Amino acid sequence: MNPFTFNTVGSIVFGEGAAARIGELAAARAWMRVLLVTDPGIVRLGMAAKAVEALDGAGVIASVYDKVEADPPEPVVLAAVDAARHFGADAIIGLGGGSSLDVAKLVALLASGREALKTCYGVGNAKGPRLPLMLVPTTAGTGSEVTPISIVTTGTSEKMGVVSPVLLPDVALLDPELTYGLPPHVTAATGIDAMVHAIEAHASASANNNPVSRALAREALRLMGAALERAVKDGSDKAARADMLLGSMLAGQAFANSPVAAVHALAYPIGGHFHVPHGLSNALVLPHVLRFNAETAGHLYADIAAIVFPKLAEIGGQGRGAAFAEELSALSERCGLKPRLREVGIPRDALDLLADDAMKQTRLLVNNPRPLARADAFAIYSAAW
Repeated sequence: MNPFTFNTVGSIVFGEGAAARIGELAAARAWMRVLLVTDPGIVRLGMAAKAVEALDGAGVIASVYDKVEADPPEPVVLAAVDAARHFGADAIIGLGGGSSLDVAKLVALLASGREALKTCYGVGNAKGPRLPLMLVPTTAGTGSEVTPISIVTTGTSEKMGVVSPVLLPDVALLDPELTYGLPPHVTAATGIDAMVHAIEAHASASANNNPVSRALAREALRLMGAALERAVKDGSDKAARADMLLGSMLAGQAFANSPVAAVHALAYPIGGHFHVPHGLSNALVLPHVLRFNAETAGHLYADIAAIVFPKLAEIGGQGRGAAFAEELSALSERCGLKPRLREVGIPRDALDLLADDAMKQTRLLVNNPRPLARADAFAIYSAAW
């Protein structure tokens, strides 16, 4: 067995109603002044107010930064850092989807002023220390609450990542009740995103692909494969919502240690240039990347295909990996996701731009189980168009 390293969050608190414990958990750690990092939608839903009330009830003073936006640009991150410094925060809590959690990680890292954002991009460049950190997801998709990764939009469209174990939070607080109000299309897109995390982690060519990550990825796929359509069709299905949230977290732990690859590399330019939500961007290219990879690495998908789609157990050899791609495509469509790039407003003459930008995602492409050249990226985008 090859040597590997597995890092994860210090404490996981999971359960219906667990969000009510946010104040208790903060006070137990002697946090006195907490900056809550979130977005306007979470504020409108009243979730931020409930968190502040719980913190106040535990004797913790809270301030709210609620300007996070999807695919957060650098100015949003820096404004949140300034808010933490001005408030004198001694701890950070991220509440929301992946963007809010990613920003919260960077606020905790940068608030002390010991590091600058521009020097932290890349793998292992962020050294810390950071402020104490709790992350509370309201979607079942990114797994950001258990990953050492924060994605930032730099310039007008390019996405860059800060990747370092120092970003792993002290507490991941998961409450399925926070996901009950998710609309079907958000449930579908974030759910497919989480499944991509598990699929790519299991098949990753990373030298750190390891038995722990693969086991977590398989369990994540078992849970989400059975729950996604139920959660999309009936948002009040509590068991489905809980399985999706737990599956998303397990997938996050998996890819935090066995990194994702070409699906994400090709999805990032779609979101960066055309502001397509990240989960949908992944869904648009997923089956096409898997078909490409399956030509030489179909066995990697054959191992997990029947976990998601039990009927595929009847198909042997490489054929099961190829069938997996087809079933995932059909699943996305059944969940109401648009299947083509042109259906989300991407013109055909943009495919060259997308291919050029995808090749800049070297941090991800190196993990793909089949080497992918620029011509391959263009062919995948063409197939997805």
